This record gives sequence, C-alpha cells and structure tokens, in this order.
Amino acid sequence: MALATLRELPLGSTPTKVERDAAIQRFEYSFEAVWKTGLQFLREVEGIDPGSPKGTVRASLQVGLLDEADTRMALEMVDDRNLTVHTYNEALADRIFVRLNGYAATMTRWLDAIERRGSGV
Repeated sequence: MALATLRELPLGSTPTKVERDAAIQRFEYSFEAVWKTGLQFLREVEGIDPGSPKGTVRASLQVGLLDEADTRMALEMVDDRNLTVHTYNEALADRIFVRLNGYAATMTRWLDAIERRGSGV
C-alpha cells in the first residue's frame, strides 16, 4: 500500500533534506492512490462521478466518508499536492513536510471508511 511507505518515514521529527524530500514524494503518490480509490468507490458504490480530486473530497463528505475536519484537511492536501512540484523552495518544502503526519492520518481514516462501507460494515 502506498500510504504505508509514507508512514515508514519519521514524520514527527526534524528530517534531513533527503528524508523531507522522500516524504514529500511518498505523499504525492500516496495521495494520488487515496483520492483515486475514493473516486472509484464513489463511482461504483454511490453512482456519482465527481471527476477531480477536490470534487472527490467534497463528494466523500456528502456520502459520509469524511467528516468536516478531514474534508478541510483533504482539500488542503490537494492544494499541497499541487505545490509539491515547487519543493526546490526550501520554505515551502518544510511547510508541506510539517503537515504530512496529519495528512497521513486523514488518508488512513478515509481509506478505513471506504473499506468499512465497501464491505457493508
């Protein structure tokens, strides 16, 4: 699972630049996998096609996969994911890294909700 590779890194510590950059890279592909899993669930189970990452986040709130706080966090994730191409900017990379632990927790809750709903629990 992509998200597990993000969790392998020391997200709660002061990273080296290599650890920070590795964590941001892992966040990028983890978020891509999670939002696309959400999109697939919404299409197949809920019969809706929100299309975009932000649309998927908002639709996940509407169907009860995310609560308000996780929705805000997930929308912030979309914005940060779009900014990761600028991680040559040290200050930006540091700001994104600090958020990764919370992002990982939100993505875990989102996937857990999809799994519970998908299995009928």
